[in-house]
Amino acid sequence: MRRSKTISLAEAMKDYLREMNLEGKLSEIGLINSWEEIVGKAIASRTSKIYIKDHVLYVHLSSSVVRNELLMLREALRAKLNEKAGKEMIRDIVLR
Repeated sequence: MRRSKTISLAEAMKDYLREMNLEGKLSEIGLINSWEEIVGKAIASRTSKIYIKDHVLYVHLSSSVVRNELLMLREALRAKLNEKAGKEMIRDIVLR
C-alpha cells in the first residue's frame, strides 16, 4: 500500500522507533554514553558499570572517596542528567 504523501527518512525512522517502543531505550543509551562528559574523566575512570532500570540510575564505583562525593552531589547530578536528556528520565541515583 502506497502513501499519498512522501516523508523524509528522518520522519520514517522516528515513526519506526515510536512504533517499536525504542525511543526511551535509545535516550537511556545516549545518557549513559554521555556519562564522562557530565561527570568528568576523573570520576568516569573510577566507574565500572552504569545502567538505568525503572528510571533509577545505578552506578558501580571502584573508589569509596568518589562514591561519598557523588552522594553529596546526587541531586545536582540528577538534575544535570535530566537536563541533558531533555526530560525527567532519572528519578533516583543508586551508588554502589
